[in-house]
Amino acid sequence: MTSWVGRTAAEIAAAVREKRATPREVVAEHLDRIERLDGRIGAFRVVRAEAALAEADELASRDDLAGLPLAGVPVAVKDNLAVRGESNRVGSAATPDTPAADDHVTVARLRAAGAVVVGLTNVPELCVFGTTEGVHGTARNPWDPTRTAGGSSGGSAAAVAAGLVPIALGNDGMGSLRIPAANCGLVTIKPGHGVVPAGISDGDWFGMSENGPLATTVEDARLMLSVLADTETAPPSEPAMRKIAVSLRSPLAGVTISRPYTTAARDAAGVLIKAGHQVRRADPPYPLSLSTMSLAHWTAGTAVDAQGLDPRLLNRRTRVHATIGRRFLSSIRNGDSRDRLRRRMEPFFAEYDVLLTPALARRSPRSVAWHERGWLANVLANTNYSPLTPPWNLTGWPAMSVPFGTLPSGAPCAVQLVGRPGSEAMLLEVAQQLEKLHPWQRTAPLDQEVCKGVDPGRWTPGKWS
Repeated sequence: MTSWVGRTAAEIAAAVREKRATPREVVAEHLDRIERLDGRIGAFRVVRAEAALAEADELASRDDLAGLPLAGVPVAVKDNLAVRGESNRVGSAATPDTPAADDHVTVARLRAAGAVVVGLTNVPELCVFGTTEGVHGTARNPWDPTRTAGGSSGGSAAAVAAGLVPIALGNDGMGSLRIPAANCGLVTIKPGHGVVPAGISDGDWFGMSENGPLATTVEDARLMLSVLADTETAPPSEPAMRKIAVSLRSPLAGVTISRPYTTAARDAAGVLIKAGHQVRRADPPYPLSLSTMSLAHWTAGTAVDAQGLDPRLLNRRTRVHATIGRRFLSSIRNGDSRDRLRRRMEPFFAEYDVLLTPALARRSPRSVAWHERGWLANVLANTNYSPLTPPWNLTGWPAMSVPFGTLPSGAPCAVQLVGRPGSEAMLLEVAQQLEKLHPWQRTAPLDQEVCKGVDPGRWTPGKWS
């Protein structure tokens, strides 16, 4: 019997369209893997087992099945986007356990394209931090379960990296797609502002948050992005030569980048040189105020999201984050700091088509109860390992994380690609060349000894329904 676990979304959809597989058998096989493995990975808060199988059967009877780009593909959804009939807890005890009446527009587009939602994935409380743990679950990196999967789309990334689903939906307000993708060896793209509908929270963190795909191949990321954006992003017949800047400098003053990540960026630059691109060392003109600007927007976004929630039910780190953020709300709403940052960066991106950087500064923190630790410890841990993602949320420009190389631990390493507004197709093109010339292992090598050395009694599977 053909196994569909480990296949790409493109392969699965083609098989279902051509009647070589049924949606039910594909979904059932992935549900079986979730049941066996997720108790120790912690990707899912809710697994929609019965509902997903019923929806797979309904999908099989659709008269347009042969034309659906994601026909029968199991997908996981981050637990801050509405899925009809399920609650959004956003990693918190303070949020209501109220089923959503309708799907979020991105979920609706995935379902219209033939995808089957198998569950909602774990996030840190209010999607604030770059580690995923809390009252609803802990998402671990399937490549190294002693480490966090990252955040805030940590559960979605863990689900894909563990082969529990071929693709997942997440979002990115200060790096929340790119951070876990880099940790877990996945491809993701944070699209530029307005490419994919947002509607993630009250104001989308001042327009900085974007929904996007998590996948194991560039082809799947492109396919899912085309569905989310409701537009075609087909690869070019012949890749064009691009002028690419390589920067190893941290955008945030005082934060250093470790050797494995600088090596990955240098080696990726070498691959792109051999592919015919013009590659130069050049640093974007990051302002010294970027650290303060990032902190102000990061905390203020949380202040907005925490409004109306019982502070007694929030983690202490979240309460402090929101309290600090309230001080910045007026200046952010009435200021022009992001416009000034964009104007500062525009000449650099007029000269270069793509910016190549390390994706992270160092490997992800250990998977511990960060939600029980103090605010400063969390902020320092997040800032020290992920200083390279926030600038591109502040500008609202597209950015990708692409697997490249491995860390000394054997877990994946990654690089970041950044482009000017409207360059999503260009970034995907460059990423596909990296994939072709320097391929990566798509999923973690899990078996019956998955998470060996991790006490399974401390973590429990997501709720099944």
